[in-house]
Amino acid sequence: MDKSSPRSDLQRIFAPQSVAVIGASTRPESVGRAVFSNVLRYDYTGVVYPVNPKARSIMGVRAYTSVLAIPDPVDLAVIIVPSDGVAHTLEECGRKGIKGAIVITAGFKELGGEGIQKEAAVRDAARRSGIPLLGPNCLGIINTDPQVSLNASFSRLMPRSGNIALISQSGAVGTAALEYAQSERIGLSKFVSVGNKADLSENDFLAYLLEDPQTEVILLYLEDLTEPRRFFQLAEGSSPRKPILAIKSGRTAAGAKAASSHTGALAGSDAAYDALFAQCGVFRVESLEELFDYAVAFATQPLPQGNRAAIVTNAGGLGIMATDAAVRYGLTMADFEKETTARLKESLPPAANLHNPVDVLGDASEERYAAALERVLADAGVDGAIVISTPQLMTNLAAIAQAVTRVAAQHQKPTLVCQMALGEIEETLTILSQGGLPHYHFPEEAARALAAMARYARSLARPLYEVKTFDDVDRQEVREVFAGVRKAGRSFVLEPEAHRIFAAYGFPVLPHSWVHSAGEAARAGEALGYPVAVKIVSPDIVHKFEVGGVKVQLHNAEEVRRAYDQVQENAGKSRPQAALAGALVQKMAAPGTEMILGMTRDPHFGPLLMIGLGGTLVEIFKDVVFSVAPISEQWARQMIEDLKAFPLLNGYRGEPPGDLETIADCLERLSQLALDFPEIRELDINPLLVVPRGQGATVVDARIFIG
Repeated sequence: MDKSSPRSDLQRIFAPQSVAVIGASTRPESVGRAVFSNVLRYDYTGVVYPVNPKARSIMGVRAYTSVLAIPDPVDLAVIIVPSDGVAHTLEECGRKGIKGAIVITAGFKELGGEGIQKEAAVRDAARRSGIPLLGPNCLGIINTDPQVSLNASFSRLMPRSGNIALISQSGAVGTAALEYAQSERIGLSKFVSVGNKADLSENDFLAYLLEDPQTEVILLYLEDLTEPRRFFQLAEGSSPRKPILAIKSGRTAAGAKAASSHTGALAGSDAAYDALFAQCGVFRVESLEELFDYAVAFATQPLPQGNRAAIVTNAGGLGIMATDAAVRYGLTMADFEKETTARLKESLPPAANLHNPVDVLGDASEERYAAALERVLADAGVDGAIVISTPQLMTNLAAIAQAVTRVAAQHQKPTLVCQMALGEIEETLTILSQGGLPHYHFPEEAARALAAMARYARSLARPLYEVKTFDDVDRQEVREVFAGVRKAGRSFVLEPEAHRIFAAYGFPVLPHSWVHSAGEAARAGEALGYPVAVKIVSPDIVHKFEVGGVKVQLHNAEEVRRAYDQVQENAGKSRPQAALAGALVQKMAAPGTEMILGMTRDPHFGPLLMIGLGGTLVEIFKDVVFSVAPISEQWARQMIEDLKAFPLLNGYRGEPPGDLETIADCLERLSQLALDFPEIRELDINPLLVVPRGQGATVVDARIFIG
């Protein structure tokens, strides 16, 4: 089976015809009682069997001593027994012919040590029995489809039915998310808590939900990814169909450590997650509030065609606040057409503001709101609207909600509502929810959500992700260099060796010569043509400038001789224990913009590529962009354009633009080099000197470490 395709056997987990709750309990405060109660109380359409060897019945339902004692077929087992007994229970489920299992029980990999061994035994038992396993250490699953109505979890509530699915790696975060969704009247289609992911992972459920007709938006809370490349394959093809929004915790080193201790997760670097999400179209958010604020907008409204926003309000101050937030989050305030302004003038009182933001005044009726919103949404220069209403003695908020809902339904433009009232507004919010209009407490929230929709819509315009393979590379040359490095007992590839590697992979390398005496250096300078540079070569010196190991702009043989002797002397004084291996005489490059290209091998994601403003400025400004290899030509260009320094490269204030095509070509070649040779652990090209368009770029200095 294609690893990116959904697992059909998950249907037995989400929509079983019968469920056995193994470990159902008579104790009201127990997890076993909570799970069994949830299956019963929320109108599950199948049959449920409690399994408890010490109870005759649970909540009036006959109990069975073991799953093998149940006389009828069972599709799904929900297991809440002590951790020592889970593997044996799964073996019994296998003999019973059960098609899916959820292990709620904790006490496995998240504890380390013996817990890791227990989890391996549970996974092996499930796989021997051919049972897809969710968990262990999870909250369970919920399916709100009225044809199923299954709450196989110990959450204290059943969410209302909707078209948003949530996958959570944390049961506690999942519980909080369910509570938040319920309080904000947000409906869910499916909920799944993946726990420790001993067998089934977020990828399996993502694949399932991408094909689920009840789900239109997918939300993720992640602490790690089990198989990042499979996740990429799934998500990259899904974004035009179903938006995927994700919280990835562990941004900081302390947070990553906490995530690891929470579920035993192996977390990759945060830069790698940022890069992967951006490349495959997953929208990363920072909080549960943002997650649901965005989700409800994506789930109910059409995507905007651009980022031009209009605001209609009955409170001028809030309109100003919304305008500030819109601009801050990346929206542009729309300039109305003359006809729009003229029609607004016909519909609104003389004191109203006819320009964006439109102020319909505090006494605005539903008719006034409807007229203003109709004029605004009909304007070709408006891509989306935010409607703000505040409670006044003379306003009917429910009637305004009905009017706004009616007008918004007549236009294929996103309309978001900020309802500022806190009193008796249940009817108003019900009208908005039933009308499919997302509503927010504050104007900043609405502006942020509309901006997120605009950014997502813009990302969908990116071209297909097609990775180019270069045929003009010499892999054997690279193998020979690495063999020599290993034979010398080194992990650091000397600069002359690094230039051989880059030349073998088609990078623009400056003419150079590796020399071992002042006389050789002088002859090399004559052969290369002046001016040249002389750089120390040593397996023990990585940063040559720090030891006075570089001399530049040398114009004759005598200068080269002196430079050779000087860099040797400087290195010897600064690093007396360093082994010296001569020097590199290198042709000086033409002036240009200094960039850095780099690669580090993330243990979880593989090669992580970097581009940034280079030279000595890289550590100061930290203007860098990361991507996970492989990258396409289009994504290489995107990396360049995402740099803060991009205007400098693209021709700033009349300066000629840099050779962006050569930079992109170097990024693609670096991607292929990193994938072809997994022994490369770390690599820097700093600087890559970029000259005007059509004149290329040159690798000036480089470092490579292998493992």
